[in-house]
Amino acid sequence: MSSPEAVRTIPAVPRQRWIFPEVDDAQASALAREAQIPLPVAELLLARGIGDAHAARQFLNPHFDQLLDPYSMLGMDRAVVRIQQAAAAREPILIYGDYDVDGTTAVVLLKTAIEMLGGHVRFHVPHRLREGYGMQREILEIAAREGVRLVISVDTGIRAFAAAEAAETLGLDLIVTDHHLPEASLGLPKALAVLNPNQHGCGYACKHLCGAGVAFKLSQALLEALDRDRARTKILPSFLKLLAIATIADAVPLLGENRVIVALGLEQLQRPVHSGLRSLMEVAKLDPAKRKVTPTDVGFRLAPRINAAGRMDIASEVVELFTTKDAQRAHAIAEKLEQLNQDRRNTEAAMLTEIVARLDEPQFQECRCVVIDGDGWHRGVIGILASRIVDQTGKPAIVIAHEDGEAYGSGRSIASFHLLNAIESCHDLFTRFGGHSHAVGFSLPSARVEQLRERLAAYAAIHLMEEDLGSPLNCHAPLPLDQVTDEIFSWLKKLEPCGMENEEPIFVARAVRLAAAPRVMKERHISLALVQQSTGTQLRALGWNWADRVQSLDLREGSMLDVAYRIRMNEHPDFGGLELEIAGLQPAAESI
Repeated sequence: MSSPEAVRTIPAVPRQRWIFPEVDDAQASALAREAQIPLPVAELLLARGIGDAHAARQFLNPHFDQLLDPYSMLGMDRAVVRIQQAAAAREPILIYGDYDVDGTTAVVLLKTAIEMLGGHVRFHVPHRLREGYGMQREILEIAAREGVRLVISVDTGIRAFAAAEAAETLGLDLIVTDHHLPEASLGLPKALAVLNPNQHGCGYACKHLCGAGVAFKLSQALLEALDRDRARTKILPSFLKLLAIATIADAVPLLGENRVIVALGLEQLQRPVHSGLRSLMEVAKLDPAKRKVTPTDVGFRLAPRINAAGRMDIASEVVELFTTKDAQRAHAIAEKLEQLNQDRRNTEAAMLTEIVARLDEPQFQECRCVVIDGDGWHRGVIGILASRIVDQTGKPAIVIAHEDGEAYGSGRSIASFHLLNAIESCHDLFTRFGGHSHAVGFSLPSARVEQLRERLAAYAAIHLMEEDLGSPLNCHAPLPLDQVTDEIFSWLKKLEPCGMENEEPIFVARAVRLAAAPRVMKERHISLALVQQSTGTQLRALGWNWADRVQSLDLREGSMLDVAYRIRMNEHPDFGGLELEIAGLQPAAESI
C-alpha cells in the first residue's frame, strides 16, 4: 500500500483500460435471490469467489468463530509441545523477528502469549542497516552462550538455511514461523517445526496470512490450550488490534481469514486500552472516540509511524512501545516515531526528486521492468520509492542503494508480473534474496547490478507483455447514477473492510453530462456536477488531485463523459448526502 505523503510525484501515465470482471448473470441472480441481497452485491461477491448463500452470509457478517483451527497448519502440534515444555521448565526462549510492521507486531503477539504461559522470553529485532534481513549466526551464538535452547523466528526464516544449520550446531531447537514463499528447489530449512501455510503439504486454508498472522495462530493454539474460554472471549480478541495493523500494512489479500481478522481488529481499535497504542494514535491524530478507524487510517497513519523505526532507527523500540506498562515511556516512544516518520518523509522526498529526473532517460522509458540505482540512497525508504514508481508508471520497479561496494535492493510489482520468480532467475547474482510475488528484497555486490539489470530486462521481455503494462482500472460493474441510493450504499458498507483482492467497488456510469463547467478547489481538486442523460439524476463528483489530469479532456458545460467512481457519503450537516469520488474519466463512448 503506497502512501499519499510524498511531496513530489512521478508524472502519471493515462489510464487506458477499464477492466470489468466476467460474471455469470444467471448465477448472480440466483445468489441475490437465495441470499436476499441486491444484484450488484451478488455480482461483487461472485467476483470474490463467493457463490452460495451461506458463504455470502459469512462474508457479510465476520465473526470470531470464523477463525480457522490453528492445528490445521502443518507443524503446529510439534511447535506447541516444544514451547509448552520450555515455558514449564523456564527455559530462556529467543524470538527472532524482523524490523517492519509485520515482524515487530509478530514479536509482540508471540512474546505476550508465551509469557502468559509463564515462559521466559527475550527477543531480537535486527537493525536494518547494520544486520539486514534475516537470522544471523552471531546473534544465535550469543543466545546459546546465554542459555537459550529454543529459538522461534517470526516473519522470517523460511529461506534461512545457513542460520538453521548454525542453530543445530549450537544445540538450539528452531521453530520457523513465516509466510514468505519457500525456495522450491531447496525445500525447507532444517528445524524442529516449520509453520508456513505456503509450505508443501500444508492444508491450512488461508494461504495469505502475514507473518504476524502465522505468529497469531501459534499464539492462539498456545492460549486456547491454557484456557480456551478466556482466550477466545478476552485475550485473542485484544490481540486482533495489532494483527489487523500488520495485516493491512503487509498488503496481503483481505479475503477469508484475513478479512475476519481485519474486520474484528478494526472494531477492537475503537477501544485502545494499552498506553502504547493510545500514544501512537494520538501522535497520528487519530481519535477513535470521534470516528470509526478505517484501513486507510491504519495504512497511511499508524503503519508508516511503526515502520519508521525500522527504516530510520531501531525497530526494537516498537516492541517496547506495545509492551511497556509505563505510560510516560510509551508516549516518549510514540513521539520519537512521529519524528522518525517526518525524517523518513524528508529523505524520501529528496530521493524521489532525483528519481523523477532520471526516469525521463530513454533506458527507463523503453524498459518493461525498471531497475534504478544510486549511491548514498537511504536503504530504509527504497521499498517505498519502488512502490511510487509502480503506481505511477505501471511497471514493476526495483530501487537499489549502493553502500561500500554492496548493493541493497527492494522491488515492487504489478499484478501480471511475479517478481520473486523474476529475481530467482538471477539467483546466482545475489548474496541473499527473498519475498513474494509482488514484493522482494535482496543484496548483491555492486559490480553485479548491471548484470542484474540486463537479465531482468531479458526476463521481462519474455514474461511481461506490452499490453500488461500501464495502470488498468479495475471496475466492478456498470451502475447508472439513478441506482446510486442509500440502500445500495448501506449494502456496500458490508463489504468492508476493503483492501487487496477485496477492493472497494468502482462503478461506471455511461453517458453522463456535465451540468456546469468543472470547479477547481485549492488548485488541485475538481468538483463536477453530473447528470445521467437518460434519467436526469444529478450527483456531485469530486476528483482529488484531478485538476491537472483533466486538462486534456477539455471539460466544459454539456461535455458527455463515462465516469468510473466510488460511492461516498458526505456527512456535512448542510450539504451532505451521497456523492461520487472520481476514479476515472473518459469521453463518453457514444460521443467518440
